[in-house]
Amino acid sequence: MDSIESNLSLLLEGSALQDSEELCDFSLADQNEAIAAKGVTPSTPSDFVPVTKSTVTYIVMAVLYNEDGEILMMQEAKSSCAGQWYLPAGRMEPGEDIEEAVKREVLEETGLTMEPTSLIMVECASKAWFRFVLTGRITGGILKTPAQADSESLQAKWVNDPEQLSLRCKDILPVVERGHVFRTRPEPQHPNLLPSVRPHHKLLLRFVILVRQKSSNRVHILLSEKTEVHLPICEVNHHHNLHSTIRKFMVEIFGADVPPHKPHGVLNVEHCGKPEGSNDGLCMTILIAFRVPLEEVFPIDKYTWLMVSRELGDRLLQRVPRNLTVPLHVIS
Repeated sequence: MDSIESNLSLLLEGSALQDSEELCDFSLADQNEAIAAKGVTPSTPSDFVPVTKSTVTYIVMAVLYNEDGEILMMQEAKSSCAGQWYLPAGRMEPGEDIEEAVKREVLEETGLTMEPTSLIMVECASKAWFRFVLTGRITGGILKTPAQADSESLQAKWVNDPEQLSLRCKDILPVVERGHVFRTRPEPQHPNLLPSVRPHHKLLLRFVILVRQKSSNRVHILLSEKTEVHLPICEVNHHHNLHSTIRKFMVEIFGADVPPHKPHGVLNVEHCGKPEGSNDGLCMTILIAFRVPLEEVFPIDKYTWLMVSRELGDRLLQRVPRNLTVPLHVIS
């Protein structure tokens, strides 16, 4: 099981794994079969293919500060919200990865170049909508003034309090607060984490599910033994919110009476986008911890527990408290 521990170490570092998509334990076909067995017609085709700006929407957003603690804002040019203010943000284009997209959006809307340093939040909603919020540092460029107004934005400026502006939407306020918390670090935070560039053909969730054994006080990790041993993986049903996908997969693993547990956030994000039109999926690794001991948790069928080394167990437990994984905000 050394390979499993190596993979867990890579995930804690935010790195991609090279596991095969064929190892998916709970595909859309499996989910649809379970739904149909209950007499309900599935709403999602089993052969769904994510295609950027068509069947899946990826948004990037930047939360950037200057040395005075002011946040970078841009004034909208679009007719539907002209004159209102927002964080630099926009849709990823086909063929882009997440970092490329956020750097392009910041340059187009503010005139500044930036170097991403970390994901600070991932947001998602049904209909395959994902927003990746990144922070970073300004590396150059000239702040856009009204004289440089174009179809991307009217201007950009550094702002002390975004709530004093006429905002396009107040949905950015929790994002701004998250950026402030991450920047000022009043309490321990997750390490800097950037998306890993790794192609996927589907929308996937990989699970790191941990529990502590009462008798030994050792950490155990859930494994799937389907074809070959690996961390559990399921396909996202984009017609439902992500909590629904997580809940259904946990029931698939542990039965209807799943013991108390908590999803703690994102350990890594894998996405590529190249070549254009063929790799528009992604894989997010979610950390989940049980609130009861191993002695009270019983996986079904092809799943089993692995006791990890004390050192790795301690590293995993260190990521359980608040803000030590990238927050995952599921929009209902």
